[in-house]
Amino acid sequence: MEQHDYIVTDIRGDYAFLMQTDAENTEPFQVALALLPQDTDIDTGLRGFMGMFEIAE
Repeated sequence: MEQHDYIVTDIRGDYAFLMQTDAENTEPFQVALALLPQDTDIDTGLRGFMGMFEIAE
């Protein structure tokens, strides 16, 4: 598995919608907010690897 970069495009209820920024597929997908870092908000950049996410600096 590879590490990928994402941006949060929307938050609806208990779910955030992420768009992968380092791939051609730009279709957002949903992830439970409980799996994301506490300070995640719209336009937050994230780095993900095997279902674990951290805020990208």
